[in-house]
Amino acid sequence: MIDAARITQALAERHIAPDRRQRDAIALLASLSPPGAPRGTTTHDGVYCYGLPGRGKSLVVDAAFAVAEGEKRRVHFHEFLRDMHRRLVREPKCDDRLAAVANRWLDGVELLCFDEFHVHDIADAFLIGRFLDIALARGVRLVLTSNYAPAHLLPDPEFHERFEPTIAVILQRFAIVHFDGATDYRMGGDAASMPRWLAPLAAAHEVLPACYEVLEGRPANAPSDVTVAGRALAVRSAGERVVWADFEALCVAHRSHLDYLGLAEQWQALIVDELRVEQLRRPDTLQRFVWLVDICYDRQRTLLIASDAPLIPALDALSDWRDLSRTISRLAEMGSRDYERRTLTPGR
Repeated sequence: MIDAARITQALAERHIAPDRRQRDAIALLASLSPPGAPRGTTTHDGVYCYGLPGRGKSLVVDAAFAVAEGEKRRVHFHEFLRDMHRRLVREPKCDDRLAAVANRWLDGVELLCFDEFHVHDIADAFLIGRFLDIALARGVRLVLTSNYAPAHLLPDPEFHERFEPTIAVILQRFAIVHFDGATDYRMGGDAASMPRWLAPLAAAHEVLPACYEVLEGRPANAPSDVTVAGRALAVRSAGERVVWADFEALCVAHRSHLDYLGLAEQWQALIVDELRVEQLRRPDTLQRFVWLVDICYDRQRTLLIASDAPLIPALDALSDWRDLSRTISRLAEMGSRDYERRTLTPGR
C-alpha cells in the first residue's frame, strides 16, 4: 500500500534526511496493510502522528500519501467538518443520518489522511467519534497528524470525559508516533523574492500595489464587494488570481473558517491589509487569524500581510495562545523561497 523507500526518496528530493521519529513513522506507515488483506505482524489500523509544529509530520504523511497505492483521500480537518455538516443538513431524515452520510463519504476510500486533527468542540467531538468508528469498521486505513497527544484532545475539562471512549479507540487501534525532534523544518529558509510580512503600514502601502500587479498580472481595480461562502466581503481589489482586503473585514468581523475556505477556493493569493497588531489580543480575532493562516497554508496559497508593526514578534508575544506556535511556524515557511517555488511564484 505504501512503499517506505519511495517516501524516503521523496523527502531526499527536498534535501531532508529523516530523523529518528520520522523513520519510525515511515516504517509504521509502510506496515499498513490494504483493507481486507491479512494483517501479518501489524497490529494497527492507522497511524497517529503528533508533536510540535514544523517537526515534519505533514512532510512525512504527504510524502506517504503521494506514493500510496489504492483509493485514497487526504483532507484538512476544517474542510472535513464543513463537508460533513453540509451533507448532514441535506441528508433526508432517517434513523441515523450521521452513519448514512459517513458511509457515503467513505465509499471507495481505502486510505484516509486527516491533517491537523484536533477536537475543541463537543458537537464536533461526537461527530468525529462516530466517524472514526464507522471508518474503522469499514476497514479504512487512517493516518492523522495533530499538534495534540491523543489524551489532550478536547481539553475542555467540562467535556473531556465524554471524548475519552474515542481517545481509547485511538490508543488501541492506532500506532502513536510523537514527533519530538529539535528541528523546526519551516524555520531558517531563504526569504521569498517578494516580501510577505510588511511593516509598518506606510512602507507597506508603497509596495502593495506593485505586489498585486505582479501576482495578478494587471493593476488593482476599484474597491467592491465580493461573495464568499454566501456572504458579502468588502475588498480593495479582486482579480482572477488575487484578492486584497482589510484585516478588519477578514478577521475582526464575525467570520468563520467557512469564509476562509471560500477565499482559498476562489483565489490563489490573498493580500491582508491594515492589520494592527493590538487587534490580535482579542481571542476571537486571533482565532480567526489562526484559521485564515491554517487554510491558506493547507491550500498552498500565497499570503501577504501588511501590519502596523512586525507581525512575527507580535505573535511571539502571544505565544501562550492555543495553536499559535503552529501559526508562527507556518508563517515562517510561507515567507520562504521554497514555499514561493511550490506555490504561486510571481510572474509564473
